[in-house]
Amino acid sequence: MQEWLERLEREGDLKIIEEPCDVDLEIAHIAYVEVKRSPSKVLLFKKPVNRARGIEYDMPVVMNMFADFEVTKKIFGRHPDEIAAEIEELMHMRPPEGLMAKLSMLPKLFALKNVFPKRLKQKGRCQQTIKTASQVDLDELPIVKTWPEDGGPFITMGQVYTRSLDGKMQNLGMYRLQQYDKRRLGMHWQIHKDASHFFDQYKEAGKKMPVTVAIGGDPLYIWCGQAPLPYGMFELMLYGFVRNEPARLVKSITNDIWIPEDADIVIEGEVDPKTFAIEGPFGDHTGYYTLKEPYPVMEVTAVTMKENPVYQATVVGKPPLEDKFMGWGTERIFLPLLKTTAPDLIDYHMPENGVFHNLILAKMQTHYKGHARQFMHAFWGVGQMSFVKHALFTGENAPGLTEYEALAEHILNRVSPEGMLITDGIVDALDHSSPEALVGGKLGIDATGEEVSNGVESLLDDEKLLEAMQAIDPNISALKQYFTHTKNPICIAAYKKERSVQKLFDEVASLHSHLKILVVVDAERNSLENLYMLVWRITNNIDALRDIRKEPFIMVDATDKNELDGYEREWPGDVLCDRKVLDSLRQRGLIDIDDSFIEKFGLL
Repeated sequence: MQEWLERLEREGDLKIIEEPCDVDLEIAHIAYVEVKRSPSKVLLFKKPVNRARGIEYDMPVVMNMFADFEVTKKIFGRHPDEIAAEIEELMHMRPPEGLMAKLSMLPKLFALKNVFPKRLKQKGRCQQTIKTASQVDLDELPIVKTWPEDGGPFITMGQVYTRSLDGKMQNLGMYRLQQYDKRRLGMHWQIHKDASHFFDQYKEAGKKMPVTVAIGGDPLYIWCGQAPLPYGMFELMLYGFVRNEPARLVKSITNDIWIPEDADIVIEGEVDPKTFAIEGPFGDHTGYYTLKEPYPVMEVTAVTMKENPVYQATVVGKPPLEDKFMGWGTERIFLPLLKTTAPDLIDYHMPENGVFHNLILAKMQTHYKGHARQFMHAFWGVGQMSFVKHALFTGENAPGLTEYEALAEHILNRVSPEGMLITDGIVDALDHSSPEALVGGKLGIDATGEEVSNGVESLLDDEKLLEAMQAIDPNISALKQYFTHTKNPICIAAYKKERSVQKLFDEVASLHSHLKILVVVDAERNSLENLYMLVWRITNNIDALRDIRKEPFIMVDATDKNELDGYEREWPGDVLCDRKVLDSLRQRGLIDIDDSFIEKFGLL
C-alpha cells in the first residue's frame, strides 16, 4: 500500500488532506464528492479523528483507491482488455506442432505457475504488531461511518478470507462488516455468496467458523475479492494471473486461514453459527439503504498490523462511485469467460447508473429466430449474471455500447412488445423492488432486428400531451419526452402518487395514439431533466412482472411502492448526504461544489 501511495503521489494521482477529518461522515462525504469528478483522485486523510469520542487515530485513511480509469489500469498493470486477451489465448490454446511451436509455448506455461499462491513459513509484514485476547480493541481503527442513517461504523474494504469445513477450499470475498463494539463485527455475507455456503457447512456440523479479514496491502487484492469466479476457485489465483507473480501468504495467528503477508491490518476471529445480531441499516451501492436484518457475528481473537499501517475504506451510494472503475475491470476481464456460455456474444457493458445488476447491454451475432431470447436465458443462468434484472440485446451493427445516445436511438427504433421477454428468477439480496426478497421479475429486450415499421400515430408536444394526461389525472405534475425522432419516443411523467399507478395505466391507455413508451416516476426527488439519475431510479424501482405493461403501448411504473400497490415489504430510503456536514466541508474548503453539482448527483 505504501509503495502504491508513493507512486500515485509521484504521478499526480493522489490528493493528501492534512486537515483533521472526522470518520463520522466527513471522510466519506469528501470521497463521495471526489469520485464524481472527472478525473478524480485517490484521497489520503492524514489525520482522521472521531470528535464525538475524542479520538485522534495514529494511522491515515485512504479512500477512492480505484479513482478513475487510468488509476485502475495502473493497479492492473495494463489495460483490462489485455488481460482478457491473455485469458482468451489460454482458453484457445492447442497442442503445438513442431519443435519451435513447443518452445514458444514454454514461457506461457511457465508463467502459469504464478497463479498459485505461495505460502511462507515466517511471519509477514502484516504481523509486525500483534494484539490478542484482552489487547484487542477495534476502536483503535479509524472505521468509517458513511451515511447518516447507517447502523454504525462499517469496514467497507475488508478482504474476508474463509475456508470450507473440510479445509479444501479457501475463499476471498468483499463483504461489509459493522462494528458493534471493541471485539465484535457483523458479518454481512449474503445468502448467494461462497462464504455463506461455507457458513452453512459449519452450522450443520455445529462448529465455529474461522474468519480472517485483511485491510490494505496491494489494491488488487480487494478487486479479486469481488471477482465473479466459479465456486471453489480461490480468488488469489486470479491475483497471480494478473500480476504474473504469486500472492505471498502467511498463516493467521489464531486460526489456520492464510492471508497476504503485506496487508496493512488483519482482524482474526470466529463466527458462532448460533449467534446472530441485527446488522444495518447501511447506505449501499444501489443508492438506497439496505434495511436491518440478522446476520452472523464475528468474535475477534486477534488484530495484527504492519508498522505504519494505512486503513483502506470506500463509500457506496448513488453513482458514479469507485465501484464504477472496479466493475469496468471485471466487465472487460471476464468477457472471454462469458463467451464460453454465449459464443456469439460480441461485447457487453454494465452502465454504472444501472448499478451493475440492474442493467446490462449486450451486442451479439444473431443466426436464427429467437437467438436473443436464448442469450437472455443464458445470461440469467450464469453465476452473478443471474442477478441481472434488465438485459438489452443489440445486433452486431449497433453503435458501441458506451455510445449511449446513439445506442438508445438504435434500440428505440427496434423495440416492440413482441421483442420483450418478461419472466422471473433470482435477484440480488440488495434488490428492494420485488414483492418478496431474493426472487423477482426480469426484463429482456431483443433489439437485434430491423427497425420497426410503426411509430407514434400522432405525436404531441410536451405541453399538449401534459394537458391531455392531466385531464385524466391532475396528479401528473410534469412530463418530458425524449427521442421523439425515433419510432418509440419515451415519455417520462412525474406523478404525485395517491393511488396505484396501475389504475392510472388503465385510464391513460386511451392516449395510445400519442404514446409508445410511458414511464411514471414520483414527482418528489426526481428531475425530469436528469436522464442519468432517472436511469438509476427506474432500473432500481421496477419489478418487470408487476410494473411493466406491453399493451396498448409500453407502460412502466417506476414509482416507490407501498400499500397502494400491494407491496408489503419496507421500502428503503435514498442515501442522502448530511446537509450540515456538506456545508461545513464547503466552508472549510475541503470540497468545492455548487448547487447544480448537488442536484446532478442527488446528494441532498
